[in-house]
Parts: sequence; C-alpha cells; structure tokens
Amino acid sequence: MNFRDESYRQQIRKEVSNLWRIGFPVIIAQLLQMSMSFVDTVMAGRLSPADLAAVAVGTSMLIPFVVLCMGSMMGVTPIVAQNVGGRKLSVIGKNARQVLWLSQILAIPSFFVLRNLDIVFVWIGVTENIIPIAGGYLKAISWGIFPLYAYGALRNFNEGLSVTRPAMFVAFLGTLVNIPANYVLMYGKLGIPAMGAVGTGYASAIVYTVMFLAMFSFTYTYKSYERFDIFSRFRLPEKKYLSELLRIGVPIGISSTMEVSMFACVSLLISTLSTVAVAGHQVAINFAALMFMIPFGLSVAITARVGNSIGRKRPDEAQFRGYIGVVVCCCVMIVTAIIIFLFPNQIASIYTDDAAVKAIAVELLFMAAIFQLSDGLQVAGFGALRGLKDTKVPMFVNLFAYWIVGLSVAYYLGFISDYGAPGLWVGLITGLTVAGILHNVRFYIRTKAMGA
Repeated sequence: MNFRDESYRQQIRKEVSNLWRIGFPVIIAQLLQMSMSFVDTVMAGRLSPADLAAVAVGTSMLIPFVVLCMGSMMGVTPIVAQNVGGRKLSVIGKNARQVLWLSQILAIPSFFVLRNLDIVFVWIGVTENIIPIAGGYLKAISWGIFPLYAYGALRNFNEGLSVTRPAMFVAFLGTLVNIPANYVLMYGKLGIPAMGAVGTGYASAIVYTVMFLAMFSFTYTYKSYERFDIFSRFRLPEKKYLSELLRIGVPIGISSTMEVSMFACVSLLISTLSTVAVAGHQVAINFAALMFMIPFGLSVAITARVGNSIGRKRPDEAQFRGYIGVVVCCCVMIVTAIIIFLFPNQIASIYTDDAAVKAIAVELLFMAAIFQLSDGLQVAGFGALRGLKDTKVPMFVNLFAYWIVGLSVAYYLGFISDYGAPGLWVGLITGLTVAGILHNVRFYIRTKAMGA
C-alpha cells in the first residue's frame, strides 16, 4: 500500500505533523471557550456572592445538557471523515444538512428544560435567594441554545474534513464579544438596565449567536465546499442520515457525559469534607482540565485521520495513524505531568494565597500529575475508535470504568478507608486508567479484525 512506500521515520514525522496541524487549532478553540466561562465567573464575582453562586449553580445544570447534546453531534466527524476517504462527495453535503437539523431537534427539549429547572433547585436544596437568579440566568442563556448547537454541528462537520482553523478564529471572536456584552448587560450600560448574573446569560446567548453566524458564513462561502452542494436548496430531515448520526453520535454524547459526571460526583463528595478541601480540589481539577484540552484537541485529529483511512479501506493505515496519535498524546501528557510534578506550589499560587487551600491543592496536583498519562491514553483511544465509527461498546466501557470502577474506588478510599480527598482522586485515576487501557485494546482488536 502507498503509505508503506515511504521510509518509516518519514512516515511517522508526516503523521505527527498532520496531527498537530489539525489538532492545534482545536486546542486553542477549546482554551478560548474555557476562558469565556472564566470571564463570566470573574465578572459575576464582582457583583455579589449571590450572583457568583447563581452562575456556578446555573452552569452546573447547563453543562450536562450541552455535553450530552454537543457530544451526540460529534458522530458527524467520523462519518464525514470516512466519506472523504471514500470520495463520496454528495453524501458529505447531506451530512452537513442533516447534522444541522439534528442540532435544532436536540435544542428544543434543552430549551424548555433549562427554562423550567426552578423545582429542581428547590429539590436539591439550593439556597432560597439564589434560586430566582440562577433560574433567570438559565432562562436567559436558553435563547442561545439553538445557535450554540448549530455552531457545534458545523464545527464537527468541518473537523470531519480536517478543517479546524475556522473554529479557532470563531472562538477568538466569541471571546472578544463576550467581555463587552457581559459589561453592558451585567452592569447596565448604554441605557440598558443592570441585569446582574441574568445579564451574563443573555451575553452568552449573544456570543453563541455570533459564533454560529461566523461558522455558518465560513461554511457557506468556502470555495472548496461548493462541490459538496450543502446549501444549494432547502431540504427536509432525512431519516436515513439522521439515524446514522444518532446511532454513532448518541453513544459519544453519553460517554462524554459519563466522564464529566464522574468528575462532578467526586466534586460533590469532596464538598461534604470541608470548604478547604473543596477549594483545593477546584484548583487542582481546573488546572488538570486546562491540560486536558491538549490531548482532546489531538483526539479530534486522530478521529479524522483514522476515519479517512477507513474510508479508503486501509485498516493498516488506520491502525498506524491511531497508534501514532496515542503515542503523541501520551508524550504530551508526560510533559504536562512533569511540569505539574515540578511546580505544584507555583501552580497553586496562581489560584490562591490561602496556605491551607494551597497545601491541599499541592497534594492533589501531585495526583493530577499521575493521571495525566491515563487521561491522554483514554481520550486518544476513544478518538481512534470514533474514527472507526465504533462508539457503542466504548460507551459501555466508560460506564464500567467511570461509574462502576472509578466511583466505587473513590468512595471506598475517600470515606470507608478515610483517606479523604486524595482517596477520592485515586478513584479518578483508576477510572481513567481502566478506560484508557480498554479503549486502546479494543482499537487494536478492531483494526486487526479489519485486516490491519
């Protein structure tokens, strides 16, 4: 096969270069989107403790819906990548249209649920004075769900074509719009009444709309996409394509939600220990989340590269690309682990000056250094499996690894063995490690079965 004609070293260098070319813009886009949430939190904190708490509570309710639905649209990435490899150009355009329909179908229940969560706040015992503010925040941001999901659909479509730079520039645009929109709506400028934390929700809705319009404009006007016949005329949803998107995408959404919810559950368990433990945990987990954006961005590239090879019916090339992707992710995470291990005090000092919080944060950062490799291994392996359109079994793997193994170990060590926050973090490490091993074993088995 052609991919074996080059020297092995040149072949590896070329693949590593392609991974970074596709993945680096995704990394920057993810970091920029995280910075928007950071800005919202900081600006809300300058209003009042109630506004800050309302944004935190509202965001904790918003994230599961966004992760589930945005993840469910990620099925379009391997579908398009395989169609590119197989030169099925007309089908590529149909997938773009159908994932847009899917985004709006998923947005409808999200919109109505987010506008009616007050009763849930009461049920879980949210402080009474925070409920109306958090509810108002979610009602405001719900108007942005339709453009947010549509943006996600087009972003995933472009990533399937290995076109990732537009999302980076769009995220930068969103960051530029976010700060002045927050300022005007939260504090009441330009004749607009001050809305506090609710203004943050409306500002986010505006940002999501701007990001969608920018991504749509690129996809609509990009010359290379004319051959796909995406927007030449209006077309209704088609069951055949929606079914494939849901069959591949929904397990991705559920898998992503399981991982996020494992971390959320550990955070809730730590909140029962002490305020200092929660603060220290937040420092360590926030920095670990920043580092995770690197392998996550590379995993998108791995999906596209593996998918292209499968579309060309080259399972040996797909296996090679998957292996290189996993090795690159692990090498990157070894570097981040070394940084965390060598400079935990300096990292903790970025977030807090409190000696007690810093002490716990440093202890947990050492543990974060340990799970860097596991995190890179699991996200790279899952990305490679997505490229095969293999998502259902990985979903059950994540259920087993995160909810059965990870949380069980976390609870046992954290509470029964009384190791506290470090014991809970061992559960995180265990869950990520089990998922990483099983995803990569499955990728090896699947590609071997295909003839690699």
